[in-house]
Amino acid sequence: MPETISSASNGRVPTPHDLDNLSRQLNRPVRDVVEIPARCICGNPLVAATAPRLSNGIPFPTTFYLTHPILTAAASRLEAAGLMNEMTQRLETDTELAAAYQLAHESYIAAREAIGERAGTGPVPEIAGISAGGMPTRVKCLHVLIGHALAEGPGVNPLGDEALAAVAQWWTPESCYCAGAWDNAAPVPHKDLSRHVKHLNQQNP
Repeated sequence: MPETISSASNGRVPTPHDLDNLSRQLNRPVRDVVEIPARCICGNPLVAATAPRLSNGIPFPTTFYLTHPILTAAASRLEAAGLMNEMTQRLETDTELAAAYQLAHESYIAAREAIGERAGTGPVPEIAGISAGGMPTRVKCLHVLIGHALAEGPGVNPLGDEALAAVAQWWTPESCYCAGAWDNAAPVPHKDLSRHVKHLNQQNP
C-alpha cells in the first residue's frame, strides 16, 4: 500500500492524504497532528506527533504515538507478555539505565515543547514536567516508548530502543507491512469515540 510520492517527499509535514491514512489506521478521526516524525519505507505514517493542547482545549501529553496497526499490535503483544513489568523492575536496580531513562523523559518534554511552539499551542501548564509512557520511573505503555524511539532515533530512549528491537519478529524498518494492515479504500472515520472526547463530553453535558 504505497504512499503517494508527493506525500512521502514532504517528510514530517502531514498532507491531507496522510491525515486520511492516519484516521483509517486509528479507526477514528485524527486530531491536531502537527508532524509525521516516522514513516514506513513506502512513505505511510508509523508515528504521529500531536499538539500538546488539542483544539478542543484538552491537554495532551502523549506527543508521539504509534499509528501503524502492525506496530501497535506488536507493542500490545509485548505488553501482554509482561515486558513492561520486567523493564520497570530493571529501572529499580540498574542505575545507569534509570539515568538514561530520566534523560529520555527530559527529551520527550523538550520535543513536546518544540512541537507546541511550531504548532502555535504555547505553554500547557497542566502537563508541565509530565512526559508519557510511565517515564521517568516506570514503564506503562510500550506504544509510547516505541513511538518516541522511532520519532527521535536510536540512543534517545533506551527502553524504547529495546522494545523496538523486540518487535522485530513482527515488524522491521527495512520492510513494508502496509498491505492489508488497514482498509485504504474505507471511508475516512468521522465520529471520534476516544476517551479524551468522552471525558470532555462528560464535563460539558
